[in-house]
Amino acid sequence: MKLTTACQVLLSLVATVWARNTRLTEIFAWNEVDYAYSSPEARQEAKLKELFIPANNLPLGLDVAGDRLFVTVPRWKSGVPSTLNFIKLDNETLKNKSPPLIPYPNWESNSIPKDGVYNLSSVIISTFRVRADACKRLWVMDTGMSDLLCGIKKYSKPKIMVYDLTTDTLIRTYFLKDDDVTPDSFFANIVVDVSKENCENAYAYLPDFGSSSLVVYSWKQGDSWRVTHHFFHFDPLEGSYRISGIDFQWTDGIFGVSLSPVQADGYRTLYFHPLSSTREFSVSTKIVQDKNIASNSFSKYMLVGCRGIKGQSGASFIHEKTGVMFYTQPNKNAVGCWNIKKDFEENQDIVAEDEETLVFVNDLKVCNNDNLWVLSDKLPTFLYRKINPEEVNYRILMAPVTAAINGTKCDVV
Repeated sequence: MKLTTACQVLLSLVATVWARNTRLTEIFAWNEVDYAYSSPEARQEAKLKELFIPANNLPLGLDVAGDRLFVTVPRWKSGVPSTLNFIKLDNETLKNKSPPLIPYPNWESNSIPKDGVYNLSSVIISTFRVRADACKRLWVMDTGMSDLLCGIKKYSKPKIMVYDLTTDTLIRTYFLKDDDVTPDSFFANIVVDVSKENCENAYAYLPDFGSSSLVVYSWKQGDSWRVTHHFFHFDPLEGSYRISGIDFQWTDGIFGVSLSPVQADGYRTLYFHPLSSTREFSVSTKIVQDKNIASNSFSKYMLVGCRGIKGQSGASFIHEKTGVMFYTQPNKNAVGCWNIKKDFEENQDIVAEDEETLVFVNDLKVCNNDNLWVLSDKLPTFLYRKINPEEVNYRILMAPVTAAINGTKCDVV
């Protein structure tokens, strides 16, 4: 099945089956996620051994590369058989509204043997988000920890794992250095800065929301460094959330990171925000890529503006062709947008807002064929109450960027 055919099917869905949010179309939806076991017997055996506990599996991150939609399932609790998975975007799969997840690159790479004998360099312990780059590589941020809600099990320091998407082989594993990590560190995101013309000069930016810092990794140098700044910290006045009737407080620091197109000087603008904050900040990648000045150039970090009441944001992504930043709005059950070519505070807008299909938008990306992909997963219910297996809990939605911003302040004029 050619990718163009699969994309045509998706675009057809967008044109004919609009979700109630009017711009984003529901492509996949699950009450509980399932996996592509070799047989029903293998699935049942996994359940009996509690290697697969459906209620404990919450999809959280996504990205698209070619004809594959990657979906992460962090190991918040036990019973998650595979943390990195994909769905094939072909006609046959698209007929199934709730397809099983296929472990990537295979079952073995996602399995943590109970006896503890395994290669830490090749096993993905738990990942929240991944990023496919322009050089046909998949970057995976592995936390190195599992069972986050019931007695954390630490297997290793956090690590970056990079796969060649043409061969589906692991080509590099990089463990973060001791200086990169603090006792409070938590790495739930990864952003990759590279151009297909120079694949060796790649950088990965790893926001550490637990210790309010940013770790920068250089592919060419094979080195990483920790960057600190006051703007990476959460705002104590913006830590309150109320989602689906659940009130809670989060103190998460820098979380969302997105990159502008390359500027005249050859560098990008790195936009960032803490999760528990309504403010957006920026700095040139020229600063953070230089480990000698990254933490000592306070005035080079700029306040972009404030998103206003309930303007907290998690993941963000900038579409290079239009300059539109899409970002999650957890306190609004919405996806927001801003065109970086326009004034920030006067040009915030909502792409979609819905109390059913967009309850806690957790991740979003724009893939190479200019489609915005969005994942919502009712995370607060999963964390603080209990997911109801009799209703739809997890959704993946999509819209062409042009349709997503049509009629909004983010539209290109």
